[in-house]
Parts: sequence; C-alpha cells; structure tokens
Amino acid sequence: MANKPEWVVQSPKEIEELILKLKKEGNSASKIGIILRDQHGIPSVKDATDKKITQILKENGQADEYPEDLMNLIRKAVNIRDHLEENPKDLHTKRGLVVTESQIRRLGKYYVREGVMPEGWRYDPQQAALLVK
Repeated sequence: MANKPEWVVQSPKEIEELILKLKKEGNSASKIGIILRDQHGIPSVKDATDKKITQILKENGQADEYPEDLMNLIRKAVNIRDHLEENPKDLHTKRGLVVTESQIRRLGKYYVREGVMPEGWRYDPQQAALLVK
C-alpha cells in the first residue's frame, strides 16, 4: 500500500466489499467515492487498495456499460434536446447543445482509443435518447 492513511482501519478486502455493496444499492462510482470519504473516512480508495473504484467494479462484473462521465454528458444532451423541442428559438441553448455534443464525440474518441468502448462507436442522438430513458 503506497500512502494508506493510518486512520483507515479497514483492510483492502473490506473496502472492496463495501464498494460492491454500495454499487448494489444503485450508487455510481463517483458517489461511492464520496460516501467512502464522508461516512467511512477513506480519503482515497486508490491509496488504500492500489486499485481505482471503477477497476474494482470491473473485476467483479459490476461496471457500467458506458463510463460515467460520458453518460452524464449524454443525459445532458438529451435534456437540452427536450428543451429545444419546446423552445426552438433558444439560441443560447442551441449553442450549448453543439458544445455538449462536441464534448461527447471527443470523449467517445478517447474511450475508443483507450479500448474502453468498442471500435467504431459513434454518438447518435436518437440512440442516446433511448439509452438514457
């Protein structure tokens, strides 16, 4: 263990079990990190276990299909599209949609390059709406 703080009393195995329990309760990886920090006094899972939360979830078959940051951007784009259906003249929001979808494409390229997502993955607004709902 690299820099495990002395006040962390849980063993790495106990921390992994806690992470899996929190995931089964429906928490996202970032929310699990916040819960561990605030309620259990574990400032860094990586320092305590030498693994990241997403790595632990992946090893135990609990990882999400898409990375959390990409899903959050996709949800945001879907919400913006819904808003634009009701308010088609909202030019500021149209610009926001362009920026958000650009971020989705860039992040998607990165995840394809890193092998996190399948080769040939492309962002499609209609598919995204189905994915989010």
